[in-house]
Amino acid sequence: MMKLKTLLSIPVALAMATPVFAGSIVIKGSDTLGAKFVPQLAEAFKAKHPDTTFNIAAEGSATGIAAIIDGTAQIGMSSRKVELPEEAAAATKGVKFFPTVVAHDGIAVVVNEKNPVTKLTKKQVEQIFTGDVTDWSAVGGKGGAVSIYTRNTSSGTFKDFKNMAMKKRDYAPSSQKMAGNEQIVAEVGKNENGIGYVGLAYTKAPGVKVIVIDGTELTDANVRSGKYPYSRETYLYTNGAPAGETKSFVDFAVSEEGQKIAEQVGFVPVTKK
Repeated sequence: MMKLKTLLSIPVALAMATPVFAGSIVIKGSDTLGAKFVPQLAEAFKAKHPDTTFNIAAEGSATGIAAIIDGTAQIGMSSRKVELPEEAAAATKGVKFFPTVVAHDGIAVVVNEKNPVTKLTKKQVEQIFTGDVTDWSAVGGKGGAVSIYTRNTSSGTFKDFKNMAMKKRDYAPSSQKMAGNEQIVAEVGKNENGIGYVGLAYTKAPGVKVIVIDGTELTDANVRSGKYPYSRETYLYTNGAPAGETKSFVDFAVSEEGQKIAEQVGFVPVTKK
């Protein structure tokens, strides 16, 4: 088995100092993809290509997109689409983003398992995360100040949730920013008044439950069809169409074996209808 911890600790400076990534695939970006899915893909790929090494840094979608622009990674993981200012910045450097959809995802709203609230409307979700609603009693709970946990500003999920669930309004000043999905479910699992949002692959954490939104459950079918209101696609971005070892890895990600890994981790495969 590949020792991912060793590979993940390779200093980023190495990638920056080596314009030709001989034998190494540098991947940066989304925590949603990079905490579980992509490392497991890398492990399975390395079993078939033992001479390939990986340098994976999961610090948020914005960092992956920036790494494609500045040439410090061959693959940028992103849970959101590239934005127009990023495309403009890339164009000034002759970079052309090439997206590969690797999985369907749904952003789950999670609360503590002891919270009596099981469902919310989209309007209530907006009111909670913007700070218009500050006590659980206002949305059918037993009372208590709402504790909001969000991702940090470099996160694609942070932006996607703001756009899809909050009408692009700002998060409540009281919200607490977490580094990743796993940190959010950990905090919500400890706090009976906690609420947060995470990718579909992180909803099985102990102590939390998923909220039904406008009567729609977070199921694979609802995510694939887009019926679930916070459905989205996740991407591996490259500078132009991938080539060489990078292409082999991207192709593996969307292969039958790669999509089985996506499903096992908790995403909705793109290859199933």
